[in-house]
Amino acid sequence: MYDKIPPEAKTHGQLSFPYTVYKGNIPAFFPSYPLHWHDEMELIYISGGQGMITIQSHSYLVKTDDMIIVPPQMIHSIEQYADSQMAYFNILFQFSLLHYSVNDACYEKYFKPLYCHTRLPSLYLNVETELNRLMRPHIMYLIENRKKCDAGDELMVKSNLFAIMHYINQYSTPASGAELSLKNNYDKLKNLLVYIQSNYNRSITVKDAAAICGFSPSHFMKLFKELTGKSFSQYVIDYRLEIAARQLIETTDKIIDLAENVGFHNVSYFTRAFHSKYGETPSAYRNHYII
Repeated sequence: MYDKIPPEAKTHGQLSFPYTVYKGNIPAFFPSYPLHWHDEMELIYISGGQGMITIQSHSYLVKTDDMIIVPPQMIHSIEQYADSQMAYFNILFQFSLLHYSVNDACYEKYFKPLYCHTRLPSLYLNVETELNRLMRPHIMYLIENRKKCDAGDELMVKSNLFAIMHYINQYSTPASGAELSLKNNYDKLKNLLVYIQSNYNRSITVKDAAAICGFSPSHFMKLFKELTGKSFSQYVIDYRLEIAARQLIETTDKIIDLAENVGFHNVSYFTRAFHSKYGETPSAYRNHYII
């Protein structure tokens, strides 16, 4: 279960009604959610506290009543900010829920540009923005009625999603050439993230990583840092630590075995790296989160 991060293999909602609402809390539920992507449109509403959400190469410090729009296939992550906690809701749905087929007028005009990232709104909406104000009643309806969809509430869910998509399209503008170039680079980076997903416990060299993306090693290192905000080696270490943090909470594996399983062959180094990232030793972290 620990290697299902990018891309998400999880089905959100039901095949016949691909829509769901999740309640999240960082770090109570998990310390972070590393870079990943999915086919669903995602709307994130911050219900309390503050945290850090990264979409593509942009990081946003989000606070209560802020919103984040994550179009399909965009790479994003959610992390704790300093010692703060953050409560939030994720609303996820497939565009197929709102259009008849990929050939209908609504799909071509309103959904395809968002899916292909050729036309986009501002992805970060603080509480004072007009789009946040317009969307909020519909977002709150979906959150407050998130458990009613199986009880005949499908039409109201769709009507609120249509309203949200209407406002998003009203406030969208054509993507710039730089944004489209960034998308192309991220599409290549996805191949590497999938590879890391299956091989994070093995040695992965910069040369190997660059070859997977189709770049020279020097260009790859520069581009990877620009796109993720981290060096490749630091990203791999952080990814392993994030997997380890989940295993500490969800398994009873010995720490020495757990470290080996996620790619740390020196338990002392694992302990130092874990403490640097999470502010406590692996054993203290496990005791802190297991009640």
